[in-house]
Amino acid sequence: MDRNILHSGALYDPNDSTVQAEQLPCLDRLFRFNQIPPSHIAERFAMMRQMFAEVGENCYIESPLHSNWGGRHVHFGKNIYANFGLTLVDDTHIYVGDGTMFGPHVTLATAGHPIDPTLRGKGLQYNMPVRIGSNCWLGAGVVVLPGVTIGDNTVVGAGSVVTKDLPANVVAVGNPCRVLRPVGEHDRKFYYKERPIDPKFF
Repeated sequence: MDRNILHSGALYDPNDSTVQAEQLPCLDRLFRFNQIPPSHIAERFAMMRQMFAEVGENCYIESPLHSNWGGRHVHFGKNIYANFGLTLVDDTHIYVGDGTMFGPHVTLATAGHPIDPTLRGKGLQYNMPVRIGSNCWLGAGVVVLPGVTIGDNTVVGAGSVVTKDLPANVVAVGNPCRVLRPVGEHDRKFYYKERPIDPKFF
């Protein structure tokens, strides 16, 4: 099977032997990554460079990391932090911009299956890319569905399920996730409810 079908959006059989032959070594590397002690920062980063399509400087992912292709189709900018249990369903490309943070147990999913039960029963799948902008924060338990784009500086509240694109510079929450408000002057004055930000941090 032509590997390009993974990135075309077309239906295909993910259990095809040629797909499995490429995918399993990626999963073996992922297994080894998850065994590296947290204090071995340089070793962990070196393994990420082997695993991912792209990874910028100063990125750190807490173990365990879960990933369908072990990061092979993941493009990370620099200064990205992911808390425990990040799941990257990277059957096609996932793009994450500089400075983005992921809370515990965030899922970025590119793979989907047909609604029709006959087709789904055949194990067919399609993939749509996910794009997360720079300086975003996705709270604990956020799920981003296939084909979604999230703009720069956007904050997604914990437990949200993002089914549609989100613009830049907003706070969005819920299931399905919706824009709550823009990021604004209030956020430059208070970091949590009415707790003021010390000007020294600017």
